[in-house]
Amino acid sequence: MNKDMTIIEQAVDLLQSGELVAFPTETVYGLGADASNPAAIARLYAAKGRPTNHPVIVHLADFGQLRKWASSVPDDAFKLAERFWPGPLTLILPKASHVLGEITGGQQSVGLRVPAHPLALQLLKAFGGGVIAPSANKFGRLSPTRAEDVRSEFKDEVALVLDGGPCAVGIESTIVDLSKPQAMILRPGMIEQSEIESVIGPVLVSHKQSEKESITRAPGDLASHYAPTTPLQLVSAEELNRIAKSPAADLDRTAVLSFSVAPGCCNWIVAENDPNSFARDLYQNLRQLDKLKLDKILVETPPQEPHWEGILDRLNRAAAK
Repeated sequence: MNKDMTIIEQAVDLLQSGELVAFPTETVYGLGADASNPAAIARLYAAKGRPTNHPVIVHLADFGQLRKWASSVPDDAFKLAERFWPGPLTLILPKASHVLGEITGGQQSVGLRVPAHPLALQLLKAFGGGVIAPSANKFGRLSPTRAEDVRSEFKDEVALVLDGGPCAVGIESTIVDLSKPQAMILRPGMIEQSEIESVIGPVLVSHKQSEKESITRAPGDLASHYAPTTPLQLVSAEELNRIAKSPAADLDRTAVLSFSVAPGCCNWIVAENDPNSFARDLYQNLRQLDKLKLDKILVETPPQEPHWEGILDRLNRAAAK
């Protein structure tokens, strides 16, 4: 038996025993628990400090399990699953009767996804059932994209962390709600609106401003989320240059993430001006700047373009705090 299978069997045993197992996906590391075990679900919510009315996503081994978790599956769901799964897309569908209300936030819908990471798929196939796996971080904080991030955040609260290396996508999945007559994007990601529409036609985009609005609640849709402990502010390139050149600016107490470097600031990370690279490194870069424990983090606002929509969503929520 090879080493990978030994660790997978250990992970399956732990999940079946109601323990928490963190594992990599192509987006971020997930904190996994058996989706059919109420005690394990409660343990996960407690470990994260997650509000109980905030739903989580069920991760599946393959697209053939859709009908086991959804009471009805529209043609558009099969079309999107065939095109994007395994991959960074979550589908919201009417839940099957056995799906626990603890994972749906009391709603009549459930989020489903097949992740595109070989270690995650090995685990899910060996486990056989659904695994809920919100990001493996304390609620509202930066999502982890490396195994060491998970270990440092949870320590002994998690029974096992599967190390699959750095995540390739780096921000959470695009969420599409198909539980109502009109498809709607509830959370943008690296699969863009135009790509969704090329498969199923026009979709709406959620611009929910409060929990009172009649839109399906989804992971990551709170105004403040994905945030470092250091206050974060989005600034234009022009404003960033002005700050860098100002004699009054206390650059020793300021961390910066931008597309170019300015003289005189030593706490500065230069990001690639490419949405895929920027997304892949975003949380790791913010973690690195957050560890400096300075007064603030300034982030140069990315382009207001469709390719950057998921990244802008995460940064705006990080700055909302």
